[in-house]
Amino acid sequence: MTSELQAFTLERPLVFFDLETTGLNVVTDRIVQFAAVKYLPSKESPVELVYFINPQMPIDPQASAVHGISNEQVAQEPTFNELADEIYDFIGDADLSGYNIKRFDVPMLMEEFDRAGIRFSVSERKLVDVQEIFFKMEPRTLAGALRYYRGEEMINAHDALADVQATIKVLAGQVEKYQGAVFTQPNGEQIDNPIVPDVDMLHAFTKQEGQLDATNRLRRDSGGEIVFNFGKHKGRALKEVFSKERSYYHWLQDKDFSVQVKEISRTVWESMNE
Repeated sequence: MTSELQAFTLERPLVFFDLETTGLNVVTDRIVQFAAVKYLPSKESPVELVYFINPQMPIDPQASAVHGISNEQVAQEPTFNELADEIYDFIGDADLSGYNIKRFDVPMLMEEFDRAGIRFSVSERKLVDVQEIFFKMEPRTLAGALRYYRGEEMINAHDALADVQATIKVLAGQVEKYQGAVFTQPNGEQIDNPIVPDVDMLHAFTKQEGQLDATNRLRRDSGGEIVFNFGKHKGRALKEVFSKERSYYHWLQDKDFSVQVKEISRTVWESMNE
């Protein structure tokens, strides 16, 4: 084993793996890159396996902006179906580890294997999700943030005023801690000193790119067009759908969607009918 895992005693192989995909839907999206490193109980040198994969569907531009893999890059690569046996044999009966694998990578991989006619079960495997260790040991709560940024313990947690006062302290601590810091975005671009006592700049920094509503039903695509992010019209512009299927607008207004979704769709509808 490499020095990082020298202290580990393995009863069977342990495979660390990660997937890059066409999007975030584990059922409908596909894998465009599979990478894994297998550690053996014998402590031999770990074995690596990396494949770029033709997903046989377009890569969402937002996903491509994060992982940098384009449709052209994988167009001539083998499909998952062609690689399934080799990937399955590489993993074997190993336990699995990775970052956020329980919620995303494992179910995504299971779906791909199922489409290839291979039953991939995790019921007898041990799963070590590094993200869960991180979140449990460094809780992503207001109390955890107050402890991290101010070294203070939370008093009267979940009392509304106490929470507000703690939030004020956390923001002040963040501005102090990150003074002069550099933030690297997923696409590699860097932002100098993003955390400053300026509301406009903090709003811009914390804004979710493309996301328009809290339920993430609507978003802006790379061209700035408002598009659906769910259902049969996912990826299509609201204007296009409403012009061809006027009843869909009324369906949105009548169903149990958020106020944000209804207001945004209403604005689009009204602009079309001015």
